[in-house]
Amino acid sequence: MISWHEVGVSFGGQKVVGPVNLSVRDGEWLGLIGPNGAGKTTLIRAAVGVVEHDGSVTIDSREVRNGTDIAWMPQRPHLPDEMGVADYVMLGRTPHLGYLAAEGKHDVESVRLALEKLKLEGFGRRPLGTLSGGEAQRVVLARALAQEAPVLLLDEPTASLDVHHAVEVLDVVDELRHNEGLTVVMAAHDLTLASRYCERLVMLSGGRVVADGGPGQVLTEATLTAHYGAGIRIIEDDDGPVIVPVRKRNG
Repeated sequence: MISWHEVGVSFGGQKVVGPVNLSVRDGEWLGLIGPNGAGKTTLIRAAVGVVEHDGSVTIDSREVRNGTDIAWMPQRPHLPDEMGVADYVMLGRTPHLGYLAAEGKHDVESVRLALEKLKLEGFGRRPLGTLSGGEAQRVVLARALAQEAPVLLLDEPTASLDVHHAVEVLDVVDELRHNEGLTVVMAAHDLTLASRYCERLVMLSGGRVVADGGPGQVLTEATLTAHYGAGIRIIEDDDGPVIVPVRKRNG
């Protein structure tokens, strides 16, 4: 279980997140939703220790071990143009290697499997600078999967993907969650996709939790309109709610 305990983050002396108390069960897929600036990315970045924060983030009631407990797919990763895809994905194995140690057979196999799962088998020698936005997004996810951590934090993982590839990537994550017990926390703007894959949604607004529950409980017209500040219509579908923005018409 990953838990945020009284987590708060301040920038320039102003609190932007918190205090937040949140726990995610082992094997659960939780979606963090909310308007821009609500604190979704900041809460994830606090968990991986890249922003200073009050409170604590724990895995099974102990402090997070950097690199081995959590795999992180950031929203804007650094991708060196000349680095090969396989070499980049191998960086996910770094926490498992000793000081100055070379990768072993298991590391190479982990990279191969990660590329295969994301349908990137023929991309190993391709320089990162030659990839499309969607291909690059899948490579970043492959690096996270190669890390083989029990918790996967995804920050807008489908932002650069068309609908086909977005579903393909999320299907891979869902398969891993079911087959390997992976715990997933995903910050998402696409509310319909979030409702399709996440068992539970937590809505943030103004840096605080304002709703927590199943998609049907959180994704209501009243709640979304109140916190997103726009007219929203919800269409119920067999697979879950479909979120439709209502256009403001002049005249």
